Amino acid sequence: MGAVQEHRIGIVMNGVTGRMGANQHLMRSIVAIRNQGGVRLAPGETIVPDPVLVGRNPAKLEALARRSGIDAWTTDLDAALADGANRIYFDAQTTSRRVESVTRGIEAGKHIYCEKPTALNTADALALYERAEEAGVKHGVVQDKLWLPGLRKVAALRDRGFFGELYSVRGEFGYWVFEGDTIPAQRPSWNYRKEDGGGMIFDMFCHWRYVLDNLFGNVEAVSCLGATHVGQRWDEDGKPYACTADDAAYGTFRLAGGVIAQINASWAVRVRRDDLLTLQIDGSRGSAVAGLRTCRIQPYGATPRAVWNPDVDNPVDFYDGWIEVPDQTAYDNAFKVQWELFLRHVVKDEPFRWTLLEGAKGVQLAEQGLESWAKQAWVDVPALV
Repeated sequence: MGAVQEHRIGIVMNGVTGRMGANQHLMRSIVAIRNQGGVRLAPGETIVPDPVLVGRNPAKLEALARRSGIDAWTTDLDAALADGANRIYFDAQTTSRRVESVTRGIEAGKHIYCEKPTALNTADALALYERAEEAGVKHGVVQDKLWLPGLRKVAALRDRGFFGELYSVRGEFGYWVFEGDTIPAQRPSWNYRKEDGGGMIFDMFCHWRYVLDNLFGNVEAVSCLGATHVGQRWDEDGKPYACTADDAAYGTFRLAGGVIAQINASWAVRVRRDDLLTLQIDGSRGSAVAGLRTCRIQPYGATPRAVWNPDVDNPVDFYDGWIEVPDQTAYDNAFKVQWELFLRHVVKDEPFRWTLLEGAKGVQLAEQGLESWAKQAWVDVPALV
């Protein structure tokens, strides 16, 4: 048996003391990859990530190091970037810190992988892409929902022609986020302060852009209405604060090919649906309803004949007649799947199309959603480059 070829690759992981960075990126992605022996490229060849945890709070970093089994941590970003063993810079900080830190990573010659939104405006997001291209570094943006089992099943149905001519997409996202006075809030307080980069439109339109573009057709125009339903919340120290950012967004999107998408998103809604995110896709030959992990379909031949008669109980149970799409493959954690693809891209130059340009497109749609809300009008979404 031959020797194992191991590609060890240092990753500067900045901002992973937060909930998403710690749980999804560190524990469920990088630590999970290390625990499985790395990313397997071929028999006897693997990629093993060697992360260094970076943040501003030594106590939090030390606690996370113990939890993850990662010994390397520092509050000195410049020192981590100066280490030649570290080839990737990853950023999961709050959005307001991202441009400056990612720029430092690019200037240090590191490949870039980062969370979204990549910036607070389209110009800065596009500038990050241009800087990375000029520096010749590889770059990627987290677009995790594309690897959720429910959406992967939708993509497979689309590729097999199940929907026929695609007509529309209807989405519902959100849940009740407690205000934080008597019951702890499930989200950080900065999410509800516009001055700190918070807001539903900026948070979720970055997601809707890549989901719609990749699954149903490029977004060509947007009509958006935002709202701040809850005007006061309580922060992590138990102090009340005024909510200055939108906590709900009601968007309609015109896609290439004439497809219409409508997605409601709210942190002030109580859930009575299959999942926290559901998408209904309707086409000439069939429909699907997908959640995060499940997907149910109703083909044309199994569609009931509905008749409007409000004077009698409806004889049709509209939840019947839907077929659950089985798990026809194994589904790994969505964040981990994309991490493995990016590591393969860096080490073996395999294709990776979810770049900083795609991140800039998400910021663009968020900005134009805000513009639509302000103007109470449709706004076109032109090509960025």
